[in-house]
Amino acid sequence: MKVNNVELVISAVRPEQYPGDYLPEFALAGRSNVGKSSFINKMIGRKSMARISSKPGKTQTLNFYKIEESIYFVDVPGYGFAKVSKTEREAWGRMIETYITMREQLKAVIQIVDLRHPPTQDDIMMYEFLKHHGIPCVIIATKADKIPKGKWQKHLKATKEGLDIEEGDEVILFSSETGLGKDQVWAALNARR
Repeated sequence: MKVNNVELVISAVRPEQYPGDYLPEFALAGRSNVGKSSFINKMIGRKSMARISSKPGKTQTLNFYKIEESIYFVDVPGYGFAKVSKTEREAWGRMIETYITMREQLKAVIQIVDLRHPPTQDDIMMYEFLKHHGIPCVIIATKADKIPKGKWQKHLKATKEGLDIEEGDEVILFSSETGLGKDQVWAALNARR
């Protein structure tokens, strides 16, 4: 998909702030330092639309990016590393859970994991949460460029086994550096609109 128009429509914390135009939405979930912003920027062909921070845990709201007036990417706070208080983390958890479980426009969650490492406990919990609530998901195994091509399948197998991937759930190799997997991701999302 060629992207010409993208705008950050709103950074929301409550349902009444969500956009009301009923376009399909795809939420991005992943650990705080897994590269969600880099993924968004690569997918939309921008350098810095989504802010990339050296400090994990900077996203503290639901950021709605409208793409080509036809879909939204919704960047949710990362899980795992954020150095915030337990109370704040619980509030984020409630905000994310409310969005993911109640939002009619949500077509799928794009769960981003790091191909270099087996899924973390947080990755597994997120995947199980999505399965429990019957929410479709697409797993993106990013940072493929950091591993020799000959080892991709071994790492992919570790990702699938670590998450205990269900039949029908797609795992796509991706690199924000090279663009590997970009067309495949767009095809997977378009199939779910």
